[in-house]
Amino acid sequence: MAEFVLVAGAWLGASAWDDVVAPLRAAGHGAHALALSGLGDKRGMPAGQQTHVQDIVDEVERRDLRDVVLVGHSYSGIPVGQAAQRIGDRLTTVVFVDAEVPVDGGSFASGWWQGQEAFEAQLTENGGYWPPIGAADLDGQGLADEQVARLIEGSVPHPGATLTEPAVLTRPLGELPATYIKCLLDGPEPNDTVATLLASDNWRLVTMDTGHWPMFSQPTELARILAAQAD
Repeated sequence: MAEFVLVAGAWLGASAWDDVVAPLRAAGHGAHALALSGLGDKRGMPAGQQTHVQDIVDEVERRDLRDVVLVGHSYSGIPVGQAAQRIGDRLTTVVFVDAEVPVDGGSFASGWWQGQEAFEAQLTENGGYWPPIGAADLDGQGLADEQVARLIEGSVPHPGATLTEPAVLTRPLGELPATYIKCLLDGPEPNDTVATLLASDNWRLVTMDTGHWPMFSQPTELARILAAQAD
């Protein structure tokens, strides 16, 4: 059985995975949802991007986990991809859930669709944090009203330094064994960086007919797909 380490994207803590953890454990796997520094129950802790990478590595080492499946959603694909390179033979595979992926020397901000300056201006206007999204931003993402409410309730302002600091890769990301889950309501195709990685023999693509937050909208199906990657 695998040991899943689940890391949610921007604004969210460990509780985002509650409905995924239960079916994974019922299937006999270990499932460890992680709040990164500054998020969830660690709100207020100072954090940069490398802090988040170390949070993930520390979780694996503290629990002495083996046969690890690292799961990164959205923003957290960036620190998860880096951590995957640092845990050695503890790693079985990485799963990127509709996620950004690390680019050596790049950041979340450097890939922002409106440009890095526009994104950094948002952070400056909000005291160095990325403010959480509202209900209107979640329209068309396959979420029921109760799921929207839970997502918003669990969100906190995201520490800006984690979004602007550069990633550090020790080897090409395409060498990692990885699955990319594309959530089709958030766009039909992976971005260009991911598309290039998917050309590697080590990467595979899975699609879900839901929005960007499948741990809320389709948690049972997401758990099934994750368990299949462990097999």
